[in-house]
Amino acid sequence: MLERLCALTGAEIRFEPLDLRNREALEALLAEARVDAVVHFAGLKAVGESVEKPLLYYENNVGGTIALLQAMAAHGVRSLVFSSSATVYGDPERLPIPEDHALRPTNPYGKSKLMIEHLLADHAASDPAFRYAALRYFNPIGAHPSGRIGEDPRGIPNNLLPFVAQVAVGKLPALKVFGNDYATSDGTGVRDYIHVMDLARGHVAALDYLSRKKHSITCNLGAGRGYSVLEVVKAFERASGRKVPLEFAARRAGDVAASYADPSLAAARLGWKAALDIDAMCRDVWRWQSQNPHGY
Repeated sequence: MLERLCALTGAEIRFEPLDLRNREALEALLAEARVDAVVHFAGLKAVGESVEKPLLYYENNVGGTIALLQAMAAHGVRSLVFSSSATVYGDPERLPIPEDHALRPTNPYGKSKLMIEHLLADHAASDPAFRYAALRYFNPIGAHPSGRIGEDPRGIPNNLLPFVAQVAVGKLPALKVFGNDYATSDGTGVRDYIHVMDLARGHVAALDYLSRKKHSITCNLGAGRGYSVLEVVKAFERASGRKVPLEFAARRAGDVAASYADPSLAAARLGWKAALDIDAMCRDVWRWQSQNPHGY
């Protein structure tokens, strides 16, 4: 699987397509570039697919991270921001979810993220100069407010907002809602949605923290409140002015009823908090999708 690693070479930004599991290729890139820190986004991320193909998820997500850490160590790069996930918490025993909540992922995707967090902690313990920020994302949605950059998944989308947007633009006939019998206000799953622009600011704040504080941190990145699937659909209908037809289906394996963050640690340590609400998220998704009805 091809991933992209951004190397800063002087004033030039160059993108090299490579397989993150290919340590030799990673080392060649790090030997050539001047890299102070790595932001690690690369990985497979569909919960349902991870249940069907667990070995693929462990090989790609965990194996790729091991190769990356080995290459970084070989070239003296000792600062990393990792995109972890709220799925490490599993079915929450209390809400909102703080970082000290029990870690009980219910699917191989979440388990792969937790394994990587353990890898990072063990690596940091063995190398005092290595530091990391593990950012437990909740549910990133949205698009760049210009409408020029958005999410364009291949095939049927696995995530809610691209699916809703493609229905609204007429690319798909109806939104498939997985489960309407959860113990929530309207029976549909509740999630903490965070605008991708807020998420980007969170990564900048994490890099700044690692540079200033010189030690590691694990924290949630979320808005701190939950919206049900039906609430998100209504917000998108407001943003787009279009009706989104629904089709209810059985729950997906590995999904939980509700999950939303306690983001207070990120506020206290990183000086970060989410600023954009669900209406802004939906407006920006619709702006991108309506300008790009067939994707890129």
